[in-house]
Amino acid sequence: MSFELPKLNYAYDALEPYIDAKTMEIHHSKHHAGYTSKLNAAIKDTELENKSIEEILINLDMKNSAVRNSGGGFYNHNLFWEIMSPNDKGNLSRLPSALKAEIEKSFGTFEAFVETFTKAASTQFGSGWAWLCCQKDGKLSVCATANQDNPLMPGIGCGGTPILGLDVWEHAYYLKYQNMRGSYIESFFNVVNWHEVYKKYEALK
Repeated sequence: MSFELPKLNYAYDALEPYIDAKTMEIHHSKHHAGYTSKLNAAIKDTELENKSIEEILINLDMKNSAVRNSGGGFYNHNLFWEIMSPNDKGNLSRLPSALKAEIEKSFGTFEAFVETFTKAASTQFGSGWAWLCCQKDGKLSVCATANQDNPLMPGIGCGGTPILGLDVWEHAYYLKYQNMRGSYIESFFNVVNWHEVYKKYEALK
């Protein structure tokens, strides 16, 4: 079984002005496509070839850098595209009340969650990701990982299953925001598809 680059549910310019079309095009058609092809090459003719990406990552030999990097890049970007949508669908006014209640239960207030997530994303040194994860008991938590690592991988320290992720590699924002990662993080909250995040949370419960 070969993994395929997923098609986006929106056009490259659909997340303007928050994420520019050129960045989206390069990010999806070059970076994500590269991780996809390298993952397929890394698992070809191995015992991993017919496993799902989740099975591969959960049971990953962390010394296998080819699968760790390309498999993480493939999974992480799949999630990233899914949990974003154009602003008319992604704004905070459309945050499901049930998800808001779960966030408040775990962080105190929604604003406290945003602050915690923003700190995780902004203080991740170098390339990496910030995550909102659902733990086995249903509680939500925030963490960050380096490079293309994610919470599914063994020994990362985050735990849980990601339901929202933000790419803070420079290729995700540099064309528009240059070195202003904070502005990019702030803009991200304008395009989060909260209904998709909630759907992922409900599926794990």
